[in-house]
Amino acid sequence: MTSEQGGRSSHQNQQSGQRDQSGQPGNSGGVKRRDAAGRERNRSTGRNRTDTAPGQRTRVADPARLVAFEVLRAVSGDDAYANLVLPTRIRRHGLDRRDAGFATELTYGALRAQGTYDAILAKCVDRPLSELDPAILDALRIGAHQLMAMRVPTHAALDQTVGLARAVIGAGPSGLVNAVLRKVAAKELPQWLEELTEGLTDEVKIASIEHSHPEWIVRAMRQALVAHGRDISEITALLEADNQAPVVNLVALPGLGDLSEAFEAGFTPGELVADSALSSGGDLSRLESVRDGSVRVQDAGSQLVARALAAVEIATDLGATDGDEGEERWLDLCAGPGGKAALLAALAAQKGAWILANEPSAHRAKLVSQALGAVPEDTWTVRTGDGRDIGREHPDAFDRILVDAPCTGLGALRRRPESRWRRQLSDVGELGRLQRELLDSALAAVKPGGVVAYVTCSPHVAETIAVVDDSLRKRDDVELLDAGSVLDSVSLSGNLHAGNATSTIPGHEKMAQLWPHIHHSDAMFLALIRKN
Repeated sequence: MTSEQGGRSSHQNQQSGQRDQSGQPGNSGGVKRRDAAGRERNRSTGRNRTDTAPGQRTRVADPARLVAFEVLRAVSGDDAYANLVLPTRIRRHGLDRRDAGFATELTYGALRAQGTYDAILAKCVDRPLSELDPAILDALRIGAHQLMAMRVPTHAALDQTVGLARAVIGAGPSGLVNAVLRKVAAKELPQWLEELTEGLTDEVKIASIEHSHPEWIVRAMRQALVAHGRDISEITALLEADNQAPVVNLVALPGLGDLSEAFEAGFTPGELVADSALSSGGDLSRLESVRDGSVRVQDAGSQLVARALAAVEIATDLGATDGDEGEERWLDLCAGPGGKAALLAALAAQKGAWILANEPSAHRAKLVSQALGAVPEDTWTVRTGDGRDIGREHPDAFDRILVDAPCTGLGALRRRPESRWRRQLSDVGELGRLQRELLDSALAAVKPGGVVAYVTCSPHVAETIAVVDDSLRKRDDVELLDAGSVLDSVSLSGNLHAGNATSTIPGHEKMAQLWPHIHHSDAMFLALIRKN
């Protein structure tokens, strides 16, 4: 979304009627405004003000920028997720398609580049950023993104952001916002990056500033590339891919959904996996197939790992199940909010199988039930409970098990840019224990000859390779299957993983890792483990 003017919405004409050439309300008749004592307002040249005359300064918040500001406040103040808050704010403020696009770009752009912008702002503020009111800091980030990365004229970015601050924060803070953003606008982004990295020799620190990722994440990504046999120089392309706006991926549930409506609406066929479609965005709720749940929004990487589990060969004694003889029993151990469970259930229905979708949170279990609504009810059951108990309660009971383990989500930073600032290195260790316990439970619950798919939306070695290694080391009745070959078999190209660099560590070459900069999907990790 681009704009050559400051305002895009008819709501901005609330008090002003026509706009002047800067996109701002005009001062009717050019009459000078005076205060109660008859003095002209804001005559002092020593104050930090916009160049616009007092009567012409924006005093209302542009709706598109207001939406972005409200989302950033919800993210930083309430730990909300932007992808959940943004659509509701767009509807609440009645944005048209153009304004919604501007608000979306501004919101996600400010969140992705927050680290870089904060480094710039720290050079322009006379106090630590931590001492600023959080609302002021969010307004500054919005202004910085317009100035550094959007085709918004400088005067419009300044005037509209100061107007936003004046309308929703106050007149005093708006002066600070104006003064700081004028300093930001004095240089273009390449100049700022050169200044911020001058004298640095640490490649991690430089990449952290230039590509707006915390240093610990940059290190983790570098380690992940090396662990999977890739060149460490790919780190730049990987970080850049994290900062690109993601394409919307749809999947038609096999045997249930149809993509013809999506194609008529401008979607294009997916390039990685069958029954998928791609789009740059738009209001998906207008599609009836999306509303009825037979077509779902789901990243191609998630589609691939679910299909891989459904496709891998198993060799279990079906007569040993406690269900119907001959019926495969599947388990999604960590099913919430239900995206992969819905795809697996549809695939299970085609194979005459049944799936148990387990979710420990009652609220998320309800979301799983809703996600499964389009699939015949006799195909699935939702269980609310701790997945770590299933291995003990139901040993050797399931033919196929998906462990989509809770993780840092570092593989989906394109879709959830706020996660890079919310997650901490300490989270990796805390999650690691849970990941191991869930995988151990799955290996106890799978039948001999059955397969467990261990999946994370993170390439971090401590959440992927290390977890699998630790669990396999405890048992002598399991073996790794070639996950890359199975991914190839369910991809449209047939050679999705073929030719991809693999780890040189014995055994690790059978684990598969998808990459945003290579596959244009989330960085999904997959290990397929068979119980002998």
